Amino acid sequence: MDWRPTLSDRRGPIYENIVDALAADIDSGRLHRGERLPTHRALADALGVDLTTVTRAYSEARRRGLTEARVGQGTFVAESRTRAPRSAAAGIEFDLSMNLPPEPIEADLEGRIMRGLEALRHDYGITDFLSYQQPSGSERDRGVAADWLRRRVRTAKAATLLISPGTQTALVGLLLTLAKPGETVLVDRLTYPGIKAAAAAVGVRLRGIEADDRGMIPAALDEACRRHAAKAVYLIPTLHNPTTVTMTQARREELAAIIRNRNLVLIEDDAYGSLEPKAQPIATLIPERSYLAAGFSKCIAPGLRVSLVLAPDRTAAASLGNALRAVAQMPVPLTVALVLRWLADGSADAIIAAIAAEAAARQKLAAKALSGQIYKAHPKGHHLWLALPSAWNRVEFAAHIQRQGLAVVTSDSFSVDGASEHAIRVALGVARNRTDLVAALDVLAIALKAPASASRIV
Repeated sequence: MDWRPTLSDRRGPIYENIVDALAADIDSGRLHRGERLPTHRALADALGVDLTTVTRAYSEARRRGLTEARVGQGTFVAESRTRAPRSAAAGIEFDLSMNLPPEPIEADLEGRIMRGLEALRHDYGITDFLSYQQPSGSERDRGVAADWLRRRVRTAKAATLLISPGTQTALVGLLLTLAKPGETVLVDRLTYPGIKAAAAAVGVRLRGIEADDRGMIPAALDEACRRHAAKAVYLIPTLHNPTTVTMTQARREELAAIIRNRNLVLIEDDAYGSLEPKAQPIATLIPERSYLAAGFSKCIAPGLRVSLVLAPDRTAAASLGNALRAVAQMPVPLTVALVLRWLADGSADAIIAAIAAEAAARQKLAAKALSGQIYKAHPKGHHLWLALPSAWNRVEFAAHIQRQGLAVVTSDSFSVDGASEHAIRVALGVARNRTDLVAALDVLAIALKAPASASRIV
């Protein structure tokens, strides 16, 4: 309530100066998320300006996602940059089906994007990024990426690193490179739907392997290798989607030994690894037979479409590069340049830290709302894996909460070989802010306590 912006050193319309000062004070930490701002009249009196000027400034600040108005309470610094509502089916108020990272205001994604683009324009000119570029990144670009990734993946080097337009494109390229139509790749029985889509597109067969609360079971993988002529195994060792499991180091070492002994190739999806940097990728244990894809969709923003892919050697990198070129020609040069600038100047680390902190806060909200329910989660994860009461059919439950305005995903979307658990995935990061998330979790908590017969009440 005591906030007063400094406008004396700013030019241009006063209302814009107020908004810019507000943004600067949020970025510097002078103002914090959820902090209440002065009333329109109080700020107008303090600045000696017309009331309509402050009203216009507050409206612009709200449009930019800097503030949020609470009925009967006033104007507050926003928890996160305003995310436009996702297109959803009629009647869906809370869509927790898409596994997105949150956008905390501390990450300042919009501001960093604008400043980054301006810096690129100043240094190179934007038109330099509007033509064809080297398909998997220039030597300089790959060097910057390798330097950043090497802090977690000691085997990272520019000569075997490719920059891909997202991990999904990399998965298609990898399956095209490693397997022929009809051949088998091993995966968890519950796995990321993207690998299912990629396999279907290129005609590769997936075979599901049993897992426990530490990830894929080594003995089950070994048995599958004995029974099937598998080409590769696809794993998400850190913050598994959908089960949230992060493998222990011992489990990673056991799986690495089997992959080596059975002459398999590892495809490691490190989508969430930056949120849990102490977890050592399996690829570091068997780099000679591993492809590791470290994307930024889950730790920064999916719209960037940038993923760093490590190959076992130069020959493997060249083969994968040819496949990626055939699938997508090249990643978007402008977003690649922006991400690489962030990797070099520390912005990426700051964004990831802010997102991890927000994810942790949302997990605490979920723990409070779902107290007494059985579910799996990771303290920094973007989702949770919720076991449903035995009385409920999962399809009926999903339909029931959808009628209450809440969308989630059932285990069927992740199933391989028809294996499904009696569970749903609930994405916490996609909620526009914590207020919306709490409201959505309240709907879920009430539904979990309702009798199964409620699903048949119209």
